[in-house]
Amino acid sequence: MLTLADAQRISLAARNAAAERNWTVVIAIVDDGGHLITLERMDGTQKGSVRVAEQKARTAILFKRPTKAFEDAVLQGRPGMVTMPDAICLEGGLPLVRNGAYVGAIGVSGMKSSEDGVVAEAGALALGA
Repeated sequence: MLTLADAQRISLAARNAAAERNWTVVIAIVDDGGHLITLERMDGTQKGSVRVAEQKARTAILFKRPTKAFEDAVLQGRPGMVTMPDAICLEGGLPLVRNGAYVGAIGVSGMKSSEDGVVAEAGALALGA
């Protein structure tokens, strides 16, 4: 189970990683059912990134894989991936795994998708801290 304290620690690590790079992002943390636990929108981040960050997190937990896998598939010639229900094909969503169990996910949006991925990774690493 992903606790509120876990979600806050993950979000703080992600926010710090973004701030160190002068990036503004939205950070969404969801539980193992894709339900929102925490959401932060850093000052100056476009409002549209709120829904994108949430969807990146939901995609990562519902499909148990990084959203980069979907982005890569599209870039490698599988445009049909963009029509998959409940999937977003942009890097920045990562499942959160503890002791081999999928407990939730992080979704980040606001910068280039590769930069969102860097911030998401920093957050995901905090789960084990």
